[in-house]
Amino acid sequence: MATTDAATRLPRALKPFADGQYRLLIVALTFSLFSGGCWLVASVWQVVQLGGSPADLSLVAVGASVGLVLAVLFGGVAADRIPQRRILLVCESLRGLAFTVAAVLALTGTIEIWHLAVIAFVLGVADGFFYPAYSAWLPSIIPAEQLLAANGIEGVLRPAVMNAAGPAVASALIAVFAPGLAFLVIAVLQVGAAVSLFLMRTTPVRRDLEGERRHLLVETFIDLRSGFGYMVKTRWLFATLMFSILLILVIMGPIEVLLPFAVKDQTGGGAGAFALALAAFGVGGAIGSLTVASLKLPRRYLTLMILGWGVGCAPLAVIGYTSQLWVMVIALLVTGFLFSGASVVWGTLLQRRVPPSMLGRVSSLDFFVSLAFMPISMAIAGPVGESIGIAPAFLFAGLVPVGLALATLLIARLGPDELAHPLDDLPPDADGGSDAVTGPEVAAGFDAPADERHDEEADRERRPGG
Repeated sequence: MATTDAATRLPRALKPFADGQYRLLIVALTFSLFSGGCWLVASVWQVVQLGGSPADLSLVAVGASVGLVLAVLFGGVAADRIPQRRILLVCESLRGLAFTVAAVLALTGTIEIWHLAVIAFVLGVADGFFYPAYSAWLPSIIPAEQLLAANGIEGVLRPAVMNAAGPAVASALIAVFAPGLAFLVIAVLQVGAAVSLFLMRTTPVRRDLEGERRHLLVETFIDLRSGFGYMVKTRWLFATLMFSILLILVIMGPIEVLLPFAVKDQTGGGAGAFALALAAFGVGGAIGSLTVASLKLPRRYLTLMILGWGVGCAPLAVIGYTSQLWVMVIALLVTGFLFSGASVVWGTLLQRRVPPSMLGRVSSLDFFVSLAFMPISMAIAGPVGESIGIAPAFLFAGLVPVGLALATLLIARLGPDELAHPLDDLPPDADGGSDAVTGPEVAAGFDAPADERHDEEADRERRPGG
């Protein structure tokens, strides 16, 4: 009762903080994001101090990406089978161990670039298990009507802590001593993440695993197949993920590869100007996340989400045609605002409409497809920019997503889908006083059609001995 009273008094965006378990989880997430931001800067400068080349730096970055891509689908399977608190605790402990190894090697002067690549790979694997487990666990901790606010809080923390505070502190520590000191500090901070998770209660997996008679390895691949099958059969999910793949292919290369050259060549700015441009994107994202977290889940949630991503890219079109840094800053601020706001709706949508027994795998698929075309986009951005010019490349990146968004809404008929499956912010038992809405899926905020909900159960019945 005390928690309910406290939640009533808090603003909508802060209501999840009334729950003690959520407060512990967000402390652990903050430590994790902070250490990740520190690592990004400290590992780069460690490569520089070792006399490494851009190719060496790419080796470290590729190590993290490979670890993440290899692990994330299996991380989704684990999140649907193992209590998520245990997964997160192991992930944070593994990250702490990796940072400790980096600190010892750096402070003793024995660290080499291949060490950093291996450590980055381990961190990527940990992230691959962390994110699906976090997404699948959140609906078990807070009520369904608070998920939008909780995802908004994460959307604020990520740019503020990982993209701003972590790199800033790492830079200061490196200036005082060396990257080894930054590694040591974040290794110590990981203790805070692990302790916070240790103090939390373990919640059961929201899935019936009784009756499985096959080897765990076989069941793992059956789970992977079921996850892909659910994605393909569920129109709103498949359409959104396909749109996301194309969106990443179109915009990530220009932002990551061409933006530094646009800042340097068109505005005459240096590293500070580029940092300001990136900060604008992060600040816009934080504001957008907080704004969406303060509102009710929109009635036209699919339409607004897809348009938020698509139209949110439109300001990128002006970047290649301006010589004013402030114009670029405003464009990136608006893009970050709309992009992150839509992402908060997306995270909440997954947690409300995907069956609890499938949420870990679907979250991992979301993460996986988001990464699938990112390296390709970065690889082709440079040659494309050189062949057609930076200005046409940004024009393409700004306008094509708008067309993709409109095509997705029309072809997939997402408008009728969202009207048929409303996701208001009311608790399940407050739906106009109706007593017809019952069942564990509804209690968890899931209201997808029965044919979507029981795909996995039907798949198990078709197995021999299932």
